[in-house]
Amino acid sequence: MDGGGGAMKTQKISEAVVRRLPIYLRFLNELSMKNIMTVSSQDLGQKLDLNPAQIRKDLAYFGEFGKKGIGYDVAYLIEKIRQILKLDRHIQVALVGAGNLGRALCNYNTYLRNDMKIVAVFDALPDKEGETINNLIVQPMQEMKMTLTKLGVRIGIITVPAVEAQNVANQFVECGIEAILNFAPVIIKVPPEIRVHHADFTTDLQSLAYYLD
Repeated sequence: MDGGGGAMKTQKISEAVVRRLPIYLRFLNELSMKNIMTVSSQDLGQKLDLNPAQIRKDLAYFGEFGKKGIGYDVAYLIEKIRQILKLDRHIQVALVGAGNLGRALCNYNTYLRNDMKIVAVFDALPDKEGETINNLIVQPMQEMKMTLTKLGVRIGIITVPAVEAQNVANQFVECGIEAILNFAPVIIKVPPEIRVHHADFTTDLQSLAYYLD
């Protein structure tokens, strides 16, 4: 394995590259579970339907992880991608909106690794308060700042109706949240240092319709 594998280059990494890293990590974890020790960029590209040159380029932004003629050591590459994605530490996540989608995401906690978990859930409706979702107790919004500070939460998820999303985003910002995953079908505005990703099912489905015969 080439030495160095760690020094990230100084150029700005595109969002597309960052979004592909978890895809690589998921497949590498599958290989590890099958006791497969090495993998080539060609194998990765074939399984993931990606250009092997693109995979090599993506990984090269962060260091030299492979060896020509041998490929990548699976365990080593898993470790390095986890470090790049900051998954080598515990990342606490909070969710606001204990409706059907919020409940589904909380229940998905069971399948997540211990390094990233939803640790707190909130809702503005009084009748939701005190409900238990996968061992998480739904808390009122007025307890959010105290709870997030106590738990060191850094990522927030929004699963509320569109009209409430901006208000929730504002409260997340006030609580020191650094990144937001927004499932509400509306664009939220936050300070530039806060990272927001929008997950819009409707938009994704409508874009898929374009490819139908």
